[in-house]
Amino acid sequence: MGGEIAIQTRGLVRRFGDLVAVDHLSFEVKSGEIFGVIGHNGAGKTTTVRMLNGVLAASEGSARVLGLDPAADGVSLRKKTGVLTETPSIEERLTARDNLSLYAAIYGVPERQVALRVEDLLATFGLADRADEKAGGFSKGMKQRLALARALVHHPEVLFLDEPTAGLDPVLARSVHDLIIQQSETAGHTVFLCTHNLNEAQRLCHRVAVLGRGRLLAMGSPQELSRQWVTTLKTTLEVEPTRADEAIQWLETRGVEVADHTVPGHVTIQGVSREGTPDLVRSIADQGIPIFAVVPQEPTLEDVYFALQGEMDVAA
Repeated sequence: MGGEIAIQTRGLVRRFGDLVAVDHLSFEVKSGEIFGVIGHNGAGKTTTVRMLNGVLAASEGSARVLGLDPAADGVSLRKKTGVLTETPSIEERLTARDNLSLYAAIYGVPERQVALRVEDLLATFGLADRADEKAGGFSKGMKQRLALARALVHHPEVLFLDEPTAGLDPVLARSVHDLIIQQSETAGHTVFLCTHNLNEAQRLCHRVAVLGRGRLLAMGSPQELSRQWVTTLKTTLEVEPTRADEAIQWLETRGVEVADHTVPGHVTIQGVSREGTPDLVRSIADQGIPIFAVVPQEPTLEDVYFALQGEMDVAA
């Protein structure tokens, strides 16, 4: 991941009448970074992507993508970016092969490279055996794959993906994840990923921005966000099975919530801070209860997202 800035916004605002869809949004995305944007429907994700590609003009503020002003240089910029919208439209009267060939021509892929590029993408997305069938007869998942292949046909430097695995089965979703990682790590391209799939964002993204009603609520790596916004851990204690009930009783008398104890000798607690866990474990051992293992469960982006619900309500 390079040190250059691929995307930059400063106080970006977009209004639709009285509705503020994007509210003074400021962030930077490094070249080669997989940058995730998560948030509920209406959070401003799609509107932001449209402004960054010069499809919508900003009401206030500024943006730069690959050093270009989307508002003034939209045509030049869109030759350098690939976009997959949440509900992609494809040319349903054309075959898969012709769809890709058409967009390769539109984006100026050299004619001598088009056939090989199209064949590679058809194979990558599992469409080779349906290449000469009209896209109108494809399933939702196949149309999604074709739209993603189309977004990549001209080797874009920045790839904007809005729910790229929607409608895909787990095997194909995994292949798309691998492709996204490859775009970043091998090709050095920047990926701007909008998703409702928090596990997807956790797995793929170097950093994540959480939006609420168009405002930036939090931003950082998944690990940084977890430590900042989730102050307590869920932790499993492996104790001597014959002393588990005693450990549970001792914990509950001290107000510690026991979340699960269905596995013999395993007691899962929650609501204890990271800093307070060592003292709690020590106090259990002081009761003479053998503890064989302490396994903390690190917070996930899902935990962060729900911890931010209060901030989202304020944003609303």
